[in-house]
Amino acid sequence: MKLTILGGGGFRVPLVYGALLGDHAEGRVSRVTLHDTDLDRLTAVARVLDEQAGGVPDAPAVLATTDLDEALKGADFVFSAIRVGGLAGRAADERVALDAGVLGQETVGAGGIAYGLRTVPVAVDLARRIARLAPDAWVINFTNPAGMVTEAMSRHLGNRVVGICDTPVGLGRRIARVLGADPDHAWIDYAGLNHLGWVQGLYVNGRNELPRLLADDALLGSFEEGKLFGTDLIRSLGAVPNEYLHYYYFNREAVRAYQRAELTRGAFLREQQQGFYARMREPGTPALATWDRTRAEREATYMSENREVAGAGDRAASDLESGGYEQVALALMRAVSRNERTSLILNVRNAGVLSALDADAVVEVPCLVDANGAHPVAVSPLPYHAAGLVTSVKAVERAVLEAADSGSRSAAVRAFALHPLVDSVNVARELVDAYTRVHPQLAYLDKP
Repeated sequence: MKLTILGGGGFRVPLVYGALLGDHAEGRVSRVTLHDTDLDRLTAVARVLDEQAGGVPDAPAVLATTDLDEALKGADFVFSAIRVGGLAGRAADERVALDAGVLGQETVGAGGIAYGLRTVPVAVDLARRIARLAPDAWVINFTNPAGMVTEAMSRHLGNRVVGICDTPVGLGRRIARVLGADPDHAWIDYAGLNHLGWVQGLYVNGRNELPRLLADDALLGSFEEGKLFGTDLIRSLGAVPNEYLHYYYFNREAVRAYQRAELTRGAFLREQQQGFYARMREPGTPALATWDRTRAEREATYMSENREVAGAGDRAASDLESGGYEQVALALMRAVSRNERTSLILNVRNAGVLSALDADAVVEVPCLVDANGAHPVAVSPLPYHAAGLVTSVKAVERAVLEAADSGSRSAAVRAFALHPLVDSVNVARELVDAYTRVHPQLAYLDKP
């Protein structure tokens, strides 16, 4: 099988290739085509993959190209992990928002809306091109904002595009371990949107073990989300929130912490990755070791400002382990290509699972996956507080999709104004003005 990775010069591509190296079964991915618009980044990542493949006799062949059509032709799976505007764009998203006094984050609030406005038109163009050049391919979307981008692509690819995220998987596995359960044999009752979901149950042999967690202060405070949110809040919600909900429940504190930080997360990653890619241009640089060191630093500093606000301390060793989105992607490909049926938490069309949203709205829920794709399954109804956030943020996503489709500046303003973390229509107008000044990709927002 041929796997094409869009954004093939991205820093996390070796995680995907590493997962593929462990798959030796018949029908596995045997060819990987990396596509990127930046030849230097492509070359650097190809060097890392070459070292990873050392000593693996059946390692998938790797081709790197800047020709998009060549990359797509003949693909069985397309993995989309593009970043429109690069990390400089992300850093600008965060800084503009913070300067306006609202959250600056890649996928949440003003920063996420700006990122979506830049990314959706490109993702739609990719979806159309995939439908033309690789109509039988399955698309695995990791491009952020993942739910919004998956929904935009689904309008052209239908159910053949599936969004993935490692956050709910990691959350479910942490809860299972705390409860002494095997994460691979626990059913996670999880629902919401990407980066906006809650675990309402964890079932082992048909028994919901979550009440045991909620009743035990020591257990509840022993893992990442328990430390981040605090036991009292989680117990009062009756559910364990996705870590990104910290931006909603502790918004003022998060904004202050991000404003005090020497660098935004995007600026930190931009500097870190500029250093990595610069070192990789030197012929004698040990590619894999350099990548490993850079990744360890990246993971250790993840959501550091939020952990500082909560007094959660450093990340636990288990949170730094690999086995996240790349394993989800591999399991998804195996299920579809070999009919190795499995259950995964994915971003797919709602199809009536969450009653507050229409059938075509992309949601993040457990799915049964087989050769016919991903099929969302029933979950517990969302309580009012969760349903309110989900419907509000979905309205924002729909306004972004409208703006991207029509070029309507007023739809873009509406997207910012409707978001729960942007508290003023005037601020929304200021944000649109500021983002259009710093991002040439938003020049299309030129209609009323």
